[in-house]
Amino acid sequence: MKKLLALVLALCLALGMASFAAADELPTLDQIVWGENTDLTAKIHFVYHRTDIPEKLQGYVDEFNKTYPNVEIEYELITDYAENALLRIGNNDWTIMGIPTVDKDELSKYYISLGKLDTLNGLYNFMSNWAYEGEAYGIPSTGNANGILYNKRIFAEAGVTELPKTPAEFLDALRAVKEKTDAIPLYTNYAAGWTMGAWDAYIGVAATGKAEYQNQILPHAKDPFAKQEDELTGPYAVYKILYDAAAEGLIEEDYTTTDWEGCKPMLNNGQIATMVLGSWAFTQMRDAEGGEHPEDVGYMAFPITVDGKQYAPAGPDYCFGINVQASDDEKLASLYYLKYVTEQSGFAYSEGGVPIDKNGEYPDLYAAFDGIDMVADADALEGEATLLSELNSESELAINAGGNTKVQEIVEHGFNHDKDFDDIMADWNEAWSDAQATLNVEVK
Repeated sequence: MKKLLALVLALCLALGMASFAAADELPTLDQIVWGENTDLTAKIHFVYHRTDIPEKLQGYVDEFNKTYPNVEIEYELITDYAENALLRIGNNDWTIMGIPTVDKDELSKYYISLGKLDTLNGLYNFMSNWAYEGEAYGIPSTGNANGILYNKRIFAEAGVTELPKTPAEFLDALRAVKEKTDAIPLYTNYAAGWTMGAWDAYIGVAATGKAEYQNQILPHAKDPFAKQEDELTGPYAVYKILYDAAAEGLIEEDYTTTDWEGCKPMLNNGQIATMVLGSWAFTQMRDAEGGEHPEDVGYMAFPITVDGKQYAPAGPDYCFGINVQASDDEKLASLYYLKYVTEQSGFAYSEGGVPIDKNGEYPDLYAAFDGIDMVADADALEGEATLLSELNSESELAINAGGNTKVQEIVEHGFNHDKDFDDIMADWNEAWSDAQATLNVEVK
C-alpha cells in the first residue's frame, strides 16, 4: 500500500510539473491579453528604420511603460536598414526587428512563431507576408496602399483637373507641370537607391488587376516584361512611365544628386509635383520640417486602368519579428509591445497606413481611392513559397526584393538616350527565362 501511494504521489507530482510547464510556455500573439503580467521585467532592443520619428517612437514607449513599467525599450534607428538588418539577422544583439528580405524557409532560424497563420489572419491584415508552413513569424508595422504622392496646388496650376488614370494621362500631366510651373514633374529619388526599387510594387495588382500575379503568375510567366496586347497595362507599362519621363526630361536636371530627406519639404512646398512611393511616405511629406503647405500633399492611385477599373496594391510595410535567441522574458515582453503597437497605439493610423488590426480605422489620405479596389497579393501556390525568391536570386532582378539597380538603369538609359526601352525589357526577359530554365520552372 505504501509503495502504491508513493507511486501515485510521484505520478501526481509529475503530472503537476508537466501541467505547470505547459502553462508556462510562451503564449502566441492571439493569446496575449493586454494588462496582464504587468510586473514583467525585461529589456527590448528594437532595430528599426524609421530615423525620421525618434520622438514619436519614444512617446509610444512612454505610454507602454504606464502599463508595463519594468520593460525597458531601446530603439536603434538605422538609415541603411535593409542591408544592416540582413547582416545582423543571426546575432543576439537585438530583440525585435523589421524583417529584411530572407527566404521563408529560414524564418524559424531567426524568429519565433507569433502563432498560427489561420488564427492571426482573423485578427490582423497582411499576416501571410512572413509566414511559412502555417506559422506566422512577423506582424506588419502598418499597411500600405501603393500609389503616387502629388502636390494638389501644382496640379491645379498645371491645369490637371482630374487625376490621371492611364500612363498616357500621367505623362500628359507631367508635361503640363513642366510647361506651366517651376516644379520638378517627377522626382525619381535616384540617389537613395531603395526608393527606385519601389516601382516593382506596381507591376502586380496595379498593372494587371490580379491578386495572383505577383506570387503565382509571375514565377511561371513567359517573358513577363514584354509589351502586353494592351500596352497600357502589365509590368511593361509600369517601367515605361519611368523611362519616358526620364527620356523627356520630366525628372530632375541631375538625377544623381537627389536628396531623400531634402525632397520631403520640396514636395510639401510645391517644388516637386509627384513621387512614386507607398502611402507610408504621405505623413513624412505632409509633416516635413520646413514644409509650409501640408494641405497640398495628396495621394492618388497608380495611373493604370484594367478593363475600365483601377486597382491599388495593398500590403504590409516592414513586419516585426522577435529574435529566437532572446530570453523567455524578452520574448514575452516583446509580444506585449507588439500587441500594444498594433492594437493600442494608433501607429498605423498616425502614419497614414492601412490598419493592421482588422477593426482599425483608415486615415483621410485614402479619400482619392474611393471606387478603387485595394487588393493584397495572393499567397504563393502550395509548395512554391520560396520560388519567387529563388528566381529573383538566379535572375538577379530581385523583383520587390531590393532590386534597385535595375530600376536605376531605366533612369540612366532613358535620360542618356543610349538604350531603347524595349531592349532593356528584352534583357530582363532573357534573365528571367534563363532562371526559369535553371530552376526547372514550368512556363505557362
